[in-house]
Amino acid sequence: MTATLRTALVIGCGTTGTSVALALAGAGVEVALIDDDPQAVAEAAALGAGTAWTPERPPADLVVVATSPSAVVDTLHSAQSRGLGHVYTDTAGTKEIIAADAELRGCDLKGYVPGHPLAGPDAHGRAAADAGRFTARTWVLCPYDTTPDWALETVAALIELCGAHRLDLAPHVHDRVVAELSHAPHLIAAAVSTRFADSSSAFLSLADPGLRAALRTAGGDPWVWSDLLAHNAGPVADVLDRIAGQLGRAAAILREGDDSAPLELALTLEEGRRGQTALDRTSPRTTRGVRTRGRV
Repeated sequence: MTATLRTALVIGCGTTGTSVALALAGAGVEVALIDDDPQAVAEAAALGAGTAWTPERPPADLVVVATSPSAVVDTLHSAQSRGLGHVYTDTAGTKEIIAADAELRGCDLKGYVPGHPLAGPDAHGRAAADAGRFTARTWVLCPYDTTPDWALETVAALIELCGAHRLDLAPHVHDRVVAELSHAPHLIAAAVSTRFADSSSAFLSLADPGLRAALRTAGGDPWVWSDLLAHNAGPVADVLDRIAGQLGRAAAILREGDDSAPLELALTLEEGRRGQTALDRTSPRTTRGVRTRGRV
């Protein structure tokens, strides 16, 4: 049975927070907004995402912490200490460090459900905010073993109102998945793109559209991404090590120039082709109500 969500407080009015607020407000939820920057609150409110929070407001049914990963635990602890809500969740793109730090900090874990909507990282400003940002997307929850049903049901109501599908994962599994599918690919795209930072426009005009598409993610906010990568350092480093090893072997094959080079390179290229084909034919899975702890 899904809980009824009548009031919500969104802390952090970046792209993700404002999009959550817009989706909830559009579904009839009374939404309050908090951000360190009053202008951010004013801009989000002007979009119809809710109204500025005031101390007179009673505790919200749900508090959504939509800050950078490094700010989640401090924000959560402060909000819980002030009694701003009954249930709390977050939207940060890493989970293991945050979940562990929340426990070490003494946060109320019974009322906190770590979460992450898989709809891209947050960004400064509200230009890309959209009530439909999460529609048909997967929203990962990483509940503690002791998380009560009433807290899960409240966050499940959030996910349903945002049009997303719930998938439960253990925090370390979540971080490994996003390292493979998002964090490491972003860093690789950024590294390749550095080759073009000082190139002439005449040279860059020769670039194939496929290259431009492959490197488009490198245009993300460097500060947002650096905070995200630092909070998922181990899994991302593991992926980069594996890829660096593959590239190193390819470089050695090319330098040696043996007659077997085409065959050896073809093996790697074929594996890459198979991976691209598998990715290309995979559509987003509907995972409503799935509770997978530790495996995907």
